[in-house]
Amino acid sequence: MKRMRSFLLWAALIFAVAALGQRLQGAAAASRPQAQQTQQPSPTVASVVDREISAIEKQVVEIAEAMPEDKFNFTPESLKIPGDNYKGVRTFAVQVKLTGDKVPENIKDGNGPADLKSKADILKFLKGSFALGHKAAATLTAENMLQNPGNSKSTRLRLATFGVAHAYDHYGQMVEYLRMNGIVPPASQGKSE
Repeated sequence: MKRMRSFLLWAALIFAVAALGQRLQGAAAASRPQAQQTQQPSPTVASVVDREISAIEKQVVEIAEAMPEDKFNFTPESLKIPGDNYKGVRTFAVQVKLTGDKVPENIKDGNGPADLKSKADILKFLKGSFALGHKAAATLTAENMLQNPGNSKSTRLRLATFGVAHAYDHYGQMVEYLRMNGIVPPASQGKSE
């Protein structure tokens, strides 16, 4: 119940920020001469969620592309750090294998298709998963965002925002795996560390 309350507050905050931004755009547009005004579409539930998907997509794809193929099966377990507890953690490749809207038959454990081995195949699957996320986000409307699709106990909006939040969990682990291999993540390159 507490998680649902937090989620609803988070969703309300997103919509409030979008509404405030829209109001500020309208005030700024009113102060400009008529010839300079350009009509920008109003934000929608779909466009707000799609923007969030695009943000994490950029980061995850960049970090997946940054890891050399010979390190795709890396786990911290191989470092044999005294006192560590990395036994059985997912490889970098498994972190990248996000799933789309319909779980393929060859996925049994949430780790992505076991038959995908090469970096190129895994990246293709990753990009396809994000394409499915964009497709799903495009279906969100103010009218259907609180509906429970199929047999789900979650609303469409919660499923969409959870997908984005969960991708950030994977991204965080992928950052650590890159750094353990001496690679600066693309989002940190060019910044003072």
